[in-house]
Amino acid sequence: MRVLFLPIAAAVAVAATPAAAKTISVSAATPDANEKLQEALILAEPGDVVELGAGVWKLTDGLSLDVDKVTLRGAGVKDGEGSILDFSGQQGAGEGLLVTSDDVLLTDFAVLNTRGDGIKSKDANRIVYHRLRVEWTAGPKETNGAYGIYPVESRDVLIDSVYVRGASDAGIYVGQSKNVVVRDSIAKENVAGIEIENCYDADVHDNIAVQNTGGILVFDLPSLPQQGGHNVRVFDNIVQDNSTPNFAPKGNIVASVPTGTGVLVMANRRVEIFGNALENNGTANVMIVGYRYPYDDAKYQPLPQDILVRDNVHGKAGFAPAFPGGAEMAAAMGGTIPPILWDGAGSAVVNDDVGVLSLGLPDVSTPQSEAQPSPADLKGDAPATLPGVTLPASMEAKVQ
Repeated sequence: MRVLFLPIAAAVAVAATPAAAKTISVSAATPDANEKLQEALILAEPGDVVELGAGVWKLTDGLSLDVDKVTLRGAGVKDGEGSILDFSGQQGAGEGLLVTSDDVLLTDFAVLNTRGDGIKSKDANRIVYHRLRVEWTAGPKETNGAYGIYPVESRDVLIDSVYVRGASDAGIYVGQSKNVVVRDSIAKENVAGIEIENCYDADVHDNIAVQNTGGILVFDLPSLPQQGGHNVRVFDNIVQDNSTPNFAPKGNIVASVPTGTGVLVMANRRVEIFGNALENNGTANVMIVGYRYPYDDAKYQPLPQDILVRDNVHGKAGFAPAFPGGAEMAAAMGGTIPPILWDGAGSAVVNDDVGVLSLGLPDVSTPQSEAQPSPADLKGDAPATLPGVTLPASMEAKVQ
């Protein structure tokens, strides 16, 4: 059992509050602010609000929250005005904030320069990330933390109005979760702007993914507890100018994402990509591929299936394809390849009025060096429209 001793003034303040939900205010100017903030997160009870005062918090250790139904609220995300949690002096390699409890709202604060991930939640159901900024302020660097916003293994996840810049893996990542909404957010200068991995039922809409290596990724990977990612809708996003050279550490799966990728679907199923504005992505506006890496998982299915691309607006694309052989393909086709690239594996319907280039590799065990590129006509009858994701009303009420 953990025993905490509070300063007398803090103990009196807590004792004077009603037994019902209360607000615990912590100031950035308080001596030992790191300890005081962690103390507040430990002492919080269900229904409480932990309120971050405005200012820059110089933090040396990561924070954690494991109490259900707590709100962590700051004064905003802007330098000079908001609540800025600066981890530039962080001693360990962990995340800035780790949440492992349900029904949590994180809102109106910034997390900067963590050595590990920015904000991570695990097995945290009905979690809401709202009006947050996670940034590595020196820009893209391999030594930056892997993930900015990072919920995993959860049910009912809402990411709304966040800004993430500089993650060496994914700015906004949701993994192995169910019932997910990512909306109204900006991902800039990350390796992957937004990544949905091994999730069931996800809506990614009204976001801006710009100047990443790849804008929006929808993956299904082997050897994870939850597999068979499906029912993902990517719609009404702006995905453009994803031209940042890949700065992921070698060995990471996203290290293979070609610079200039707009939307990339790999080995997922029942994915709809529609209503997006796709432009100035040098490799392709949309890529649909199988999983072409070694794996030892008899249950894994490496092919994309039932992928639908429709009603998107395409601008310039395919002018700098950054995959092996891409430059030669572009030269042979007059300088650019079509905006949509398919490796030839699995099944897809593309009803956008733009060209599709197939690499002619239906077997994922065939090396890409044996590609036989040719134009492909993937127009056809669309599969049944996917249902939208509905989150609990209690979650939506928190962001109104």
